[in-house]
Amino acid sequence: MISTAIRVARVGSAAELAAAVLMMLGFPALMLAALIPSVPAFAAAAVVTYVADHYLHRQASYLVNRLSKVRAGLSIRFLIRQLLLILLLARMDLSDHLIFYGAIACFIAFYGLQAPHGAVVTLIRNRRRMPVATRNVDLGSRINIPDAPPFGLLERSAEKMLHLDLFAVVGLLISAQLDSAVAAFIGIGVTLFLGTLYVVALLPYIRGTKIPPTAEVILAAFDGWLREYKPQTVLYFSGSKDSTYQVNMWLEAMEELDTRPLVLLRERVILQNLAPTKVPVVCVPGGVHLMNMDLSTVRVALYAANVGKNIHLLRVPTMKHVFIGHGDSDKLASVNPFSKVYDEVWTAGRAGRDRYAIADVGVRDDDIVEVGRPQLAPIQTWQGVPEGRIPTVLYAPTWEGWDNDPGNTSLLLAGENIVKKLLKADPPVRVLYKPHPFTGTVSTAAGSAHRKVTALVEKAAAERATDPRFQADATAQTKAKADLVRIEARITELSGGPADKGDEAELTRDGVVDLAKYEEIARLRAEWNDAYWNSFGTFEHRVISGSEPRLYDCFNVSDAMVSDISSVVSDFIASGKPYAVTDSAKLGVEEFKRQNTAVRAAVILSNKATELGELLAAVRTPDADPMAEDRKELKEYLLGPDEPTSIEQFNTAVENLALKSETRNVGQERAAASGDAMSPPSAEAHLSADPTVG
Repeated sequence: MISTAIRVARVGSAAELAAAVLMMLGFPALMLAALIPSVPAFAAAAVVTYVADHYLHRQASYLVNRLSKVRAGLSIRFLIRQLLLILLLARMDLSDHLIFYGAIACFIAFYGLQAPHGAVVTLIRNRRRMPVATRNVDLGSRINIPDAPPFGLLERSAEKMLHLDLFAVVGLLISAQLDSAVAAFIGIGVTLFLGTLYVVALLPYIRGTKIPPTAEVILAAFDGWLREYKPQTVLYFSGSKDSTYQVNMWLEAMEELDTRPLVLLRERVILQNLAPTKVPVVCVPGGVHLMNMDLSTVRVALYAANVGKNIHLLRVPTMKHVFIGHGDSDKLASVNPFSKVYDEVWTAGRAGRDRYAIADVGVRDDDIVEVGRPQLAPIQTWQGVPEGRIPTVLYAPTWEGWDNDPGNTSLLLAGENIVKKLLKADPPVRVLYKPHPFTGTVSTAAGSAHRKVTALVEKAAAERATDPRFQADATAQTKAKADLVRIEARITELSGGPADKGDEAELTRDGVVDLAKYEEIARLRAEWNDAYWNSFGTFEHRVISGSEPRLYDCFNVSDAMVSDISSVVSDFIASGKPYAVTDSAKLGVEEFKRQNTAVRAAVILSNKATELGELLAAVRTPDADPMAEDRKELKEYLLGPDEPTSIEQFNTAVENLALKSETRNVGQERAAASGDAMSPPSAEAHLSADPTVG
């Protein structure tokens, strides 16, 4: 019942739901207390509404955001409470009393302060919003970007301003109860004084040297940096906050390029959630600004997603455009017909090439290049289950997708069956459940299935904790938990909290990576991962959500995996470990394998998951695993050879395509100079004519 209410209200937890209910009941209670009239009852109801409202704002509750759409926004809620307070005073026969007129005058004046406060806050934020926001780009030495106002002045500014009425409300209630005007006018004075002070404190940031440079000055400074840096390879990305992982997965590969890299983003929310990197990053929300940027030195543009805004860079003919995607799988997204707009499509292995040939969507075989998967370097190959540890099975289903295809995710039809059978396995295994971050965003049924699986795993974990067969090393766990606290504190210290990070303008000015801190944070994150897994027993079932630990970290502590058709399967194959994939669409084993290359060395599960025994047998007795050799062959087919390494293949592909781009540009220049519209020379002719290229 509670879970249904949470889903309908779209709140994040039972606490949020309780706060929302209390806030909604609090206002009728305020009216009732005003009509009775009862000062104590009104005060109690007012406390409930203040606290509940504040809590929901702190949680960034969806429900609070929706209230403004039905004319019950933040300002209206405060106004209603104040009007009900005036009603209370009138019902107490204080309408001829000085405090009654004082209350009306106070609330009118207080709301009069809202307009300049809101205008100043909006003006400051708009002026400090950069036409291009950057990281690892030294703009601070080129233009003067002033400090932002103190964090506390702008953070949730409207809520803070409105809450200043609390002094007047408390004073008026005390005066109404004691029949004395002193407390009322003290409270009124404090409210108006602090409200005025808040506005005055913001005024210096809209004048003089506190104002950032104009957009034209900032763009000119960035263009100057761009001309000096001369980027050669661009990673371009546009998307929603939830899709940030798609660009994050390529950052390390960009750092290892032999050419000068640049990450080019289109949404500010992506920049705010981008993983730390040493590569220069620029966010250009405006299409006009992007099209006016001087990218004449860029020879290769890499695209991690097929989105509409790609057209703003695809229109540039002086660079070659490559679709690299954000995962290699047998999903239809991996053979998107839109891919033919790129000069090349890079896949991990031969399988990607064959997918396009079979799909026949217009992508030519000559335009496909196999580059491996540089991101898979952290995945460790399997050496069997360590002595003294029970096997660990990772259940990592993908999300439901946009088309409601039952074959997208096993969660809907098979999730509970898979988890129940794993939890009841004999000999026992440990279950790690890591759902896709998009799970439940489209389908409420998928969200419900996810919650059921989570409940199953958590219940089994609680039962196993009391099972005498499973004993943890308490001393080691205590040490690991202490290490986690220490490491997290140090990472927070190095990374800084929200107040330390500044706004967009400050981050653009100061966002040049400190290499020493960057390397220390990378080392600490590796230590954090070890401490995390050591902080609980190797037998303990676990639900793993959020960005940490990463999926590949889960691969490394697991001995087998159950998943769906997605890049997760292709990536897991790099480990050489046994895996199972669910045929949720009921295609049948042969047809399922025919349609999906990545499952050809997998145990195929029906929705009842009765075949899980085959997977567990392969984990417990690796020597008798009938699919071990098949997995080795499939690994090379899907992901390419181990030698040369993926990053070496990736760099070679960038270099080769840059040469094609340079050849084309030189040919165009020569044709334009001679007035001849003939085709540009071949790469060989260009190399012989200009030995400096390459």
